[in-house]
Amino acid sequence: MNKGTIAAIATAPGRGGVGVIRISGSNLLPFAFALTGKSPKPRYATLADFLAADGSTIDTGLLLYFPNPHSFTGEDVLELQGHGGPVVLQLLLARCLDLGARLAEPGEFSRRAFLNGKMDLAQAEAVADLIDAATASAARSAVRSLQGEFSRAIGELNEELINLRMLVEATLDFPEEDIDFLKAADAFGRLERLQRKLAEIFDRAGQGKLLQAGLHVVLAGQPNVGKSSLLNRLAGDDLAIVTPIAGTTRDALRSTIQIEGIPLHIIDTAGLRETDDEVERIGIERSWKEIERSDVVLLLVDSRTGVTEADREILERLPKNLQRITIYNKIDLAGRPSERHDEADGVAISLSAKANQGIDLLRQELLRIAGWHQTEDVFIARERHLRALATAQEHVAGARSVVEGVLPALELFAEELRLAQQALGEITGEFTADDLLGVIFSRFCIGK
Repeated sequence: MNKGTIAAIATAPGRGGVGVIRISGSNLLPFAFALTGKSPKPRYATLADFLAADGSTIDTGLLLYFPNPHSFTGEDVLELQGHGGPVVLQLLLARCLDLGARLAEPGEFSRRAFLNGKMDLAQAEAVADLIDAATASAARSAVRSLQGEFSRAIGELNEELINLRMLVEATLDFPEEDIDFLKAADAFGRLERLQRKLAEIFDRAGQGKLLQAGLHVVLAGQPNVGKSSLLNRLAGDDLAIVTPIAGTTRDALRSTIQIEGIPLHIIDTAGLRETDDEVERIGIERSWKEIERSDVVLLLVDSRTGVTEADREILERLPKNLQRITIYNKIDLAGRPSERHDEADGVAISLSAKANQGIDLLRQELLRIAGWHQTEDVFIARERHLRALATAQEHVAGARSVVEGVLPALELFAEELRLAQQALGEITGEFTADDLLGVIFSRFCIGK
């Protein structure tokens, strides 16, 4: 990682009442004096003119100084709070670069905070997750992770693993004690408790991953079966044009809604049919690409005709492992009740998008497919966290199978526990490769 002083605009692009430039490095008091002619008092807001090289004023605002190690990055940090116009911020940033700073890379402030021990990797990722949160539930969960709740849960698991490894490896040094010693120390009971706690944390992290990423839902079907009407009904707005003319929707329309705090990214696609219209044909090709990337596809059919031969052709082409709900729409015209029922090849829901009948049944079914259930104290998590937890679960299960065997091999037992601890260490960054750190922090905002 490159050292030296870094600077970046920390507020969002565009005009605003206040704009912030953040600077991090070592021994920044001379930097502050060159920029303002003042030596700021630590952790006090100092009114100052931000000066150009010729002594003219670029802007007037507040200067804040946080000396190391009591700062976000663990280094000296300056914050320049000026007026939030893009031109003045760029002029001020250029002046900082003239004074010897370089432009910060994406996520470099958070990466320095991690490397300087101000936060662990799970907390650093929670910074980006809080910024990217699409729902209030996701934001609350990200705050829990940022405050260290996820890390503490992982730390408690690590502590239990360390204690268990200590018992096992002590037994390896005194083989005459062997299994009897481990039984007397309740090592196997500890292993079972560890498995239960791992399963609980995996569940909470899985719910957090769902809050962060949401569910990608594609509306598919033949033209004029009500896909756009259903999108409008779920979104609560007239996002899509609805007409009785087949082929009205030519390209994918996207909307994000939330159900019980879960973001649902809904995509309305062009009607799937054979066509000579070049524009519509391109839209249909894009529809199939969206279906391949989705988590769930809602196949809409007209409840008056049921599943037709054309619908069966669409079903045959759907990816085999893709979750699917067949939607029998327009029940208000067919005189049928709204209901959820099982079919031979999946779940079906009868509803009317136009008359707002059965929409709640669909919402609940989407939550069921997502695997959502109300869980207290969910913390935000990412796919890599879930993979690490799953790996730890596999190794703990492997340790249990070793000691439950006919001829227990305590060396293998100890090794499985070590690998489980290593997997958990990847979550907080204790055993994380530098190339993975580069990937993680490169996805952060500049200025964070």
